[in-house]
Amino acid sequence: MAELKYEIVETLGVISESPKGWKKELNLISWNKREAKYDLRDWAPDHEKMGKGITLSNEEIKTLKALLNKL
Repeated sequence: MAELKYEIVETLGVISESPKGWKKELNLISWNKREAKYDLRDWAPDHEKMGKGITLSNEEIKTLKALLNKL
């Protein structure tokens, strides 16, 4: 399996934290040196391990924001 490289360009916010210290975060992340995208997932306290998550483009995050604004 190829090594996955990432760089957290900007931490936008923490949504929640588990009792074990893992945090659900919204970040701007560059995956494999590509253009940074919005990313929502769980992270270990040291950011060395991550859970499954979703990555969204600028257009997708705008659409999600519009949908959430309707709530």
